[in-house]
This record gives sequence, structure tokens and C-alpha cells, in this order.
Amino acid sequence: MPRLLERGLTGLFRSRWGIALVIAVLVLAVVGIGRLFSDGSGGGQLLEPVPTGPTVSVDPSHDDDGVIVDDDPPPSPTVKAGTASPEAVAYAFASAWVDHKNVSAKTWHDGILPNSTKNLSEQLNGVNPADVPADRVVGRPTIVPIGDGLVNAVVTVNSGKLTLQMVSPDGKWLVDGVDWEAA
Repeated sequence: MPRLLERGLTGLFRSRWGIALVIAVLVLAVVGIGRLFSDGSGGGQLLEPVPTGPTVSVDPSHDDDGVIVDDDPPPSPTVKAGTASPEAVAYAFASAWVDHKNVSAKTWHDGILPNSTKNLSEQLNGVNPADVPADRVVGRPTIVPIGDGLVNAVVTVNSGKLTLQMVSPDGKWLVDGVDWEAA
């Protein structure tokens, strides 16, 4: 019986379907492990920028090995006519975010409100502006496309880097997540 099982597994790993099955199991294992270490909130948490290298997927009906490589970069952000570019929105948000000296929490929140999603606005409501770890923007935003209607904007501030997760609901760019990294 063990020899029969060994022969069956060897045959499985030689077929396209077997390779696809093994890859699918590995992907599910990685996703499961990632979920174990996440807090599950998802709201406003910023993910690391997605590498712009090739995307690999498995399609058993494609060629001999079933592997498809997509070398296309993520789409460039689009801007609806009459709305600000992601760079402009990121700069305006970052400028309001660092403008925290001698202002009330309401005044600070009102400054970031026009360029943030409702979700982020609610999360930042009541934040003490004195807790903001930067005082000024020192660089222009760098936009990292993630997908259609989704970019990360990295803005250098005097104390590190501010990374803004941006979305484009209805064609208008807004900040939906904030992450700060000390220099």
C-alpha cells in the first residue's frame, strides 16, 4: 500500500493539475498564516506597497506548465475631470496632518477632512493633534500604483515618511489610511 501511495503522489506531481493543486494549497496556507497574524480590523491600516514585478498565476489550460506571467505594471492612476490628482490630494492632506501646533482637535480634524474618506475621518475624529509625530512636509509625494483606483502616496516629512493609502471612489482621490515611519 505505501508503494502504491508513493507512486500515486509521484504521478500527481508530474501532472499539470497536480502542480496547480500543490500551488493552490501553498497559497491557501500563506493566506491562512497571514490571517493568524493580522488583527482583522482592516480599517485604515496601510499595507506595504505591492511590488511592481511580474504577477504569476496558474492556468492548467495554458501551455505545458500552466504558468502565466503578467509583466504589465499596475495601471496608472486616473483623474476625473475637475478633480485633484492623487499627488495634490496627498500633499494637501499631509500639509494639514502636520499642521498641529496650537490648534484644537476639531480645527486639526477639519483641516484633514476634505481629503479623507468618511472611514478615515471617523477614525481620526478626536485625535489629539499634539500626538502627530511630524511638523512639516519636506518632500513631494511619490505615487505607487497598486491597482485600479488604489495608490499609496509616500510623503517625506521632517521626522520620517508618511505613507497614505488612497482610493478613488467615484473618480475623486481621497486618503483612506495613514502610516508613519520614523527616519
